[in-house]
Amino acid sequence: MAIQLQKDAEKQALGSIKRFFSEELDEDIGDLKARLVLDFFLKEVSPTVYNQAMKDAQAYFMEKASELGDVRHEVEFDYWKKPRPKP
Repeated sequence: MAIQLQKDAEKQALGSIKRFFSEELDEDIGDLKARLVLDFFLKEVSPTVYNQAMKDAQAYFMEKASELGDVRHEVEFDYWKKPRPKP
């Protein structure tokens, strides 16, 4: 499953890829090459990133769910258990 980017994010990613090639590799690339690089990473690498993010999120929520048992519970139906002042 390749991740689909929103149009704005896709535009920013393409610009970032072109800038990376220019500044880090001294190679100016056009829109087509930038698109091919982006498509490759979205298809090849993004599933691994997605799966790890899901594992991290699951671990986080499991940890938080396990802490629910540590939450102090309120006593129920204790109105009649409390001593009342005599009138």
